[in-house]
This record gives sequence, structure tokens and C-alpha cells, in this order.
Amino acid sequence: MTTLSEQRVVAPPVTDEVVLAVHDVRIYDQVNDREIVHGISFQLTPGKVVGIVGESGSGKTLTCRAALGILPEHFAVSGGQIDITGRNIAQLTPAEWTDLRGATISAVFQDPASYLNPSIRVGSQIAEVIRVKTRASRRQARHRALELLALVHLRDPALVYDQYTFELSGGMLQRVLIATAIAADPTVLIADEATTALDVTVQAEILDLLADLQERTGLALLVVSHDLAVVAQLCDEVLVMREGHVVEQGPTTEVLQHPRHEYTRMLIAEHEQYGLDRYLDEH
Repeated sequence: MTTLSEQRVVAPPVTDEVVLAVHDVRIYDQVNDREIVHGISFQLTPGKVVGIVGESGSGKTLTCRAALGILPEHFAVSGGQIDITGRNIAQLTPAEWTDLRGATISAVFQDPASYLNPSIRVGSQIAEVIRVKTRASRRQARHRALELLALVHLRDPALVYDQYTFELSGGMLQRVLIATAIAADPTVLIADEATTALDVTVQAEILDLLADLQERTGLALLVVSHDLAVVAQLCDEVLVMREGHVVEQGPTTEVLQHPRHEYTRMLIAEHEQYGLDRYLDEH
């Protein structure tokens, strides 16, 4: 008998349809009266993984927040355009944004505890997202939440469903947050420093999980990290950012094997000792 989980993990056909397009986007800091991001462009299609790498303050997270429509209050997109499934996000109403987030574009951030309610069982939080976004019944939402907990490789989904955040490890919380992010089958998933706070072993497991989900579901995935080895492991294309500028961009293998910019060469040299050398040897 084929289960619902088995039906859902069949990836859709890969298409050339652009699901997230960032065109020469500039982000302005209105308080300090200066431009922070100086024209970033990339496109995501189903099944594609794009990575943005750079040190803290390079503009990576602001770019993600702009795509999600959640820039901090004193920041604004001052130039360029962002389209999600062909829609210019600057023209979306608050109600349209509410419908879009979670269902079309979703995100996983660095600190899962900040995005999960400690007073509500984690399974109930996932089920609530499913009910709100898909209008499922309580029974359907619980069933789907258990499927999702299994899909993100949590060993005992029924047990985890009834637990609170303080009962789970950092790696388990990140898996719960990923399950929540994909609960309504989004087209685009942004992983912004999603493995930064985890130890090396758990980080590798979460990266494998993201790669597995992308392959199974055809997600368009945007991976943001200060760690070039993380981006190298997952991404088809990489953008290297420094001080708000994209200093290098192209297919991951090409950028890592033949870096043109001094900053990219410095990042590669710094990260070779952390496993990037193995990636370079294999490619």
C-alpha cells in the first residue's frame, strides 16, 4: 500500500520556470542614509540551489529578508525588483503576503528556538501551520505533521509531536523548524545560516537533509552562509558578497576551481582546512 508520505516525495519535473527572480536589487538604510546592498541579481528555478556566501555584514540576510518582505523597519528596497512566481512583490498587499509566505516561499533561520513557541507542543505548531495554510481538518493536520516529522528524519515522530522545545536538542529543533517551513509545500525555501549554531556532525546531517528534501520535492533552495564549505556542498550556483557587493558569481564548481576575485580566493584558503579541500578534490 502506498502511503501519503511516499506519494509526496516524488519530485515534480524540473522546469525552466523562474520561481524567484532578484533583479539588480539595492537596499537602503534610512537611518544611516546609506546603501547597504549594491545591486544583487539571481534566479531560482524548481530544483535549483543558489548559495550566497560572505562574512557578517555583507548583505546576505538583508537580501533574504527583502525577498520575504520582512526587512527591518528602517531598511527599504531602493532599486531593482523581486518577483516571486512572476509577481512583483512591491505590488503585493499585506493579505497577499500572508497567503504567499509559507505556502509559496518559506524560510529557515539560524535560531529555531526564536521561531517556535516554548509553551506549545511542537507538533501542534506544525499542525496549526497546515490548518491555516491548507484548510486541513485537525485530524488531517496532525497526520501530515507526523509525516513531516518523519520526512525530516526525526526517529520517533509521535513522541516528538508531543514534546516542547526545551525537551529537544538544537539539531532536533532545526529539523522541527524545517518541517514547519515545508508544511504547506512551498515552491521556494530560504535557509539563512540554518546550520551555523550546530556542531559539525549535526550541521552535516542538516545539510544532507536539505539536499534530500530538495531532490525529493523539487524545492527551489536559497542557501545563505558565511561558510563556503556549506555552500559548496549544496549549491549549483554561488554568489560571493562583500560589503554589499557581489564580487563573484557563477556555477559553484567554476567559482571554487577558478576564483577570479581576491576575496573569493581568501575565503577558499580559509576554508580548505574545514573540508572544502575534499570538495575541490572531488570536483
